[in-house]
Amino acid sequence: MDGVLFDLDGVITDTARFHFAAWRQLAQQAFGVSLPDSFEAELKGISREASLQRIVAFAQLDGQYTVAQLAALANQKNENYVAAIKQLTAADILPGIQPLLVALKARGVPMVIASASKNAPLILDRLALSAYFTAIVNPNDVHQGKPAPDIFIAAAQKIAVNPRKCVGLEDSVAGVAAINAAGAVSVAIGHASELSAAAVVVPTTAALTADLLEQAFEQYQH
Repeated sequence: MDGVLFDLDGVITDTARFHFAAWRQLAQQAFGVSLPDSFEAELKGISREASLQRIVAFAQLDGQYTVAQLAALANQKNENYVAAIKQLTAADILPGIQPLLVALKARGVPMVIASASKNAPLILDRLALSAYFTAIVNPNDVHQGKPAPDIFIAAAQKIAVNPRKCVGLEDSVAGVAAINAAGAVSVAIGHASELSAAAVVVPTTAALTADLLEQAFEQYQH
């Protein structure tokens, strides 16, 4: 195992609640619609632009906004979100993640963030985790977002290794598909029934260890 490629939201910390609250605020202000709780799953693991398109479709407003107007709305949502995540601290790191990062660093395994979030540097800084990661790849760096493999391929390139020599960590269906398409070994956090395409599924981040990732790699590498 020459590298570990981390999704951010739902793997290192749970910022989903901040994302959805910011989208709800925008949907109400801009479109006059209330997003139901169930809609949060529709936005999991996809980019800001793709999320906005789904909300516009939900509001039955397809084709009524220019590219520039959509960009402005996406920026408005991001301003709401950035204001919210400034309250993040190291206490918001998900269980098991800090020991995992420490163990991987001790073994000399490079780690890269491959996230649909363009705010990854700010989040890592607020969590005091920036020093563990060699690089960060975000949607600005690649042609296609998840479930395309681009972001995980780019993450492996940041540490100059073949994706097939890496393990990828994800909590979304789109993310697991992206890891698999990149040729890396997918380890997912969540419900096995939902994430059955992953090589290994654990129920929570607390179950993640460096040994588990090594074993997954040895068993499932292509």
